[in-house]
Amino acid sequence: MKQVLAPVVSTCEAIPGAYLIWLEAPEIVPGVVPGQFVMVACGEDTLLRRPISIHRVDGDRIALLVANVGKGTNWLSGRKVGDNLDILGPLGNGFQIKTNSKNVLLVAGGMGIAPMIFLADIALESGKKITLIIGARTTDCILPVSTAQKTYDAGALPSSINVINATDDGSEGYKGATTELIPAYLDSIDQVFACGPVEMYQTMSQIPELKDKSVQISLEIMMGCGVGVCYGCTIRTKSGLKQVCKDGPVFEMGEIEV
Repeated sequence: MKQVLAPVVSTCEAIPGAYLIWLEAPEIVPGVVPGQFVMVACGEDTLLRRPISIHRVDGDRIALLVANVGKGTNWLSGRKVGDNLDILGPLGNGFQIKTNSKNVLLVAGGMGIAPMIFLADIALESGKKITLIIGARTTDCILPVSTAQKTYDAGALPSSINVINATDDGSEGYKGATTELIPAYLDSIDQVFACGPVEMYQTMSQIPELKDKSVQISLEIMMGCGVGVCYGCTIRTKSGLKQVCKDGPVFEMGEIEV
């Protein structure tokens, strides 16, 4: 874990209300794994840092996908090229891809797409066959990772990754929730990885076909310090109390009480 001033090298509105910010951060990159995050200072008027998932890594650069949902993230979304961000990281425990896994399923609900692109990149590098289900409210809210639209400068995912879109209103891909699609894509799947709201995990925990699968989920929760000092992100698990920032944010789905 290191605290650094990372210069902004690129920024754009990737989807309405969510900004893709690339930072020069060579001190953060070594050893970083998908699912980890950084704590970002968001201006003099915001006391607490904000936890932001590492969205992608390219050389000495990291990308953050920031949803503009409050005072801190509003400040962060307004940063320009050349600005410096005070970041602390990498933090937390990330996803773990088993060596003997050949086929993996990634499920992203809403802004849960943030850590899944980094995970897809790493899984592809290790020779895994990948299926990625992306869910959003409407077509405008789907990150264009499969087409590399001009509004998204992270580059498209390789065509070898099977990307399936689902929208609540049916404006893109399947009409309905991502969880409704999961059973249809579980054949030969060795591991499942997911990031999204708690409601998504509650539904996933009731899917019979997932009972015998390794399912790792990333919890989206408010954090105070990000390093396990304040205990503000404590949750109950089957093995006792755990801190999302320190013990997670990635857990086996069967371990937590969703």
